[in-house]
Amino acid sequence: MPSQDAAHHPAPSSPAGPVVDVERAEAALTEHYPRLVRIAYLVLPAGTGRGRRVLTAHSLTQRALPRTRVPAPAPPSRSAGRDGDPGYALVRLRVVRTALEAGLPLRRRAWPKRAQLPPLLPQVWGLKLFPHPGGADGLALDQRLAALSGPARAACVLRGLERLPDGDVRAVLAAAGVADPDAALAEADRAPAAYHLLDSPEFDPCALQARPTDLLRRRRHLNAVLVAGAALAVCGALLGPAGDGRGPDAAAAPPYARNPAARAALDPGKLTRVSPTAWKTSARVDFSVWPARGGLTGDTALLRRALAVWARPGGSVQVSATPGTPSGGPAGPPQLLYAGAVDGARVVILHDGLRIARYAEPADGTRGAVLDLARVDGADRAGASAVVLSRTDGDVRYLTAPWVRGAGARDLRAPGSGATDLPLTDGVTPPLAGPALEPGPCASWNVLQLTDGTGTRLVTDLGELVPARLTAGRPGATGAGSATGAASGAEVLRTWAPFACSLSAVRSAGVRSVNAWAFAEQPLPDASGSAAWVCTRAETWRGGGARVLTQFHTPGGRFGAVTAEAEDVPACGARRPQVLAGVLWKSAAGAWYLLAAGSPDVASVGATGGAEGTARGHLLTVRAERGARADLKGTLEDGRSISGLR
Repeated sequence: MPSQDAAHHPAPSSPAGPVVDVERAEAALTEHYPRLVRIAYLVLPAGTGRGRRVLTAHSLTQRALPRTRVPAPAPPSRSAGRDGDPGYALVRLRVVRTALEAGLPLRRRAWPKRAQLPPLLPQVWGLKLFPHPGGADGLALDQRLAALSGPARAACVLRGLERLPDGDVRAVLAAAGVADPDAALAEADRAPAAYHLLDSPEFDPCALQARPTDLLRRRRHLNAVLVAGAALAVCGALLGPAGDGRGPDAAAAPPYARNPAARAALDPGKLTRVSPTAWKTSARVDFSVWPARGGLTGDTALLRRALAVWARPGGSVQVSATPGTPSGGPAGPPQLLYAGAVDGARVVILHDGLRIARYAEPADGTRGAVLDLARVDGADRAGASAVVLSRTDGDVRYLTAPWVRGAGARDLRAPGSGATDLPLTDGVTPPLAGPALEPGPCASWNVLQLTDGTGTRLVTDLGELVPARLTAGRPGATGAGSATGAASGAEVLRTWAPFACSLSAVRSAGVRSVNAWAFAEQPLPDASGSAAWVCTRAETWRGGGARVLTQFHTPGGRFGAVTAEAEDVPACGARRPQVLAGVLWKSAAGAWYLLAAGSPDVASVGATGGAEGTARGHLLTVRAERGARADLKGTLEDGRSISGLR
């Protein structure tokens, strides 16, 4: 490995100009390898097929490392970060040059260039590798790039992926051997610019899918190789000199010996099994202390099938994963949480420290098996309270944590009704009706209520493997009765009731928890009571992608109306709970008003545009016209400004 000095200190200059050491070039290639392979993949012609392009891109990038010190290319006009590293500029230039050479046609009476020949390394036997498929936009961009010449493709990649100005693109193309860089830039100008798609997964040759090659043809070739190998061995024994087995690799394993950790991950005998009482004394109370439960924990064949499918699911297996969840197999032996027969299926639930995996197969065979994966890293006692064991005909059955003492079902839309007790059998609940999935009016929203030694909490099925926890209160607040907590008390259940059906907006998004905060109550201008403003925030297991909704509920209304929706914003969160939102409202007398409300620490609110007005405090009521659009601005008590959520 290159030293830190080699990776970050400038190479000495020669009388003819700066040079790049091999160590510096290796450091740049290693650090930026995925980006360099992507450049090669995009510049290579598409006619060879995606699998061939992937292997060729890796081969060209690995061969871009020089053998000796070489002169550094001219520095780009921007010299910050990666662009100012002469080692990176050198290997990028070599990658672009060889990728352009690889696209040249073979000519008679001329030796082919090394880049025009199939790559010797890397090679993958028995598998076809290709990037993940993308959407229609990515396919259209790939087709547009394929229609360009090699220099024009290189110009698009250097412009869009490397963000180089045309002067630097021209210099790189000229150094790579392009005869007319200006013509390449002009041709690239005629292609629609969709440069933001160049960073998308369908153009990432380092994130690949694998499928088998032609199995029958491979079997025939293998038989032929075995016959030829046997004949060669007989000839070698008859004609070759006697050996003593003391070659340099005599005691070594084969070059591609199976990884011991990977083999252990597929061995059901090495599954981790936790004591039923481990959670009582452990410093961590999460999925890592769940014991193995179920009637099939000793079924070695079932466990072996579950591990094998997790490591390499076949084409007939239906695989699903929550957003941001890696889909590869476990790195080592996972932990067994459950193996048993449930609702006409055999179910296995495993945990590898990062993910929960659920394998299910029909009781009468393996055809129609499914594999579900969910990210659960950072789970705490509340987040590890339950997992979905099965779904059948709209009913959901849960496996609860060993510390759960009682379970019940309740309708979040009916806060006045009590919870229906659910008996637990080895932690498994009976089936209960899940939240309504069919289109139309939302009449109910069924949730699971869990009780343990720390209190009572609610979780809801959002179509994923791990149910989302429901909380209520001001985010980040402290003090008795004000902090965000489990939505189980009468007041918080009333807070959630009009807004329960809005949970369908965050279904299948990898949601970890959803909090509802009644941040304002606003008198209506026609003296018909007060309306409630509620902000709901859905946090995800991956951290990003949090969804925020502000909703407005008038007296007597069955549902709250969504007034604003945003993603990846700090509003209504623990870091910045402040929020400001508005809505056009029609009174019973037919008059239209702009109503706006902010969180309690908003000192003033103003509206401009289709409705004008200001007010001290966190509430604003202004006469408006139907369809008016206004911009909201507010000032917090500490002097900071806040904009209306959109």
